[in-house]
Amino acid sequence: MNDTPVSPKFDILYEKGPCICVQKPAGLLTQAPPGIDNLEEQVRAFYKQREGKTGNIYLAIIHRLDRPVSGAIVFCRNVRAAQRLAAQFRERSVRKTYWGIVEGVPPEEQGEWTDYVRKIPDVARGEVTDKSAEGAKRAELSYQVIARNEKHALLEIELETGRYHQIRLQCAARGFPILGDRLYGAGESFGPEVEDPRHQHIGLHARTLVFRHPMVDEMVEVTAPLPAAWIASPVWQELAPQGPDEGEA
Repeated sequence: MNDTPVSPKFDILYEKGPCICVQKPAGLLTQAPPGIDNLEEQVRAFYKQREGKTGNIYLAIIHRLDRPVSGAIVFCRNVRAAQRLAAQFRERSVRKTYWGIVEGVPPEEQGEWTDYVRKIPDVARGEVTDKSAEGAKRAELSYQVIARNEKHALLEIELETGRYHQIRLQCAARGFPILGDRLYGAGESFGPEVEDPRHQHIGLHARTLVFRHPMVDEMVEVTAPLPAAWIASPVWQELAPQGPDEGEA
């Protein structure tokens, strides 16, 4: 093993045994074909350098975050851990909480949304559709408004299902697109200016993950701090429930 400290390109939020939770930056793919920068390869390269390995290493992706979304994501280093944790996601025993800034303000302080959504074939976009449509899947979430002003609201969203672009679709379908999410109708930008629109940020952050460690009998709760783009956002400065620096750590 390499004894020299290795600084990863990402922030490690939790690491124990074969599980590692990291902070995914907005604008970075979770996984991609060779030659395209992505979080999976960054984590893999970190382990190879830290452990002084030159060959392939096992790294399982248990779930994904959309490219413009930031926040907590978990990987596993061995097959047994990956299978057990994947089962928790399938059984919906993993708690996934997001913070989302939306354009507009939902009329109800809290609620539950149920829709049927699908990925549009051959297009990197989803849609809310009829239950009978080919490929339609039930999408469920609950939300609570934790801050608001005249033009925006900060929602705490708990996912019951994990569908393609689910939060983005369900918010946009009700007239409350995620801030900066021009793919689904947002009229305002969010985050730093970028030349390539594929690197654009949106105001959606995977705030917490709660799961049972797949190899030891303990619950794990991981909270992802808000990235710099959130802290610098004028909208966040107005909405921050505990002041503009909340979450900066």
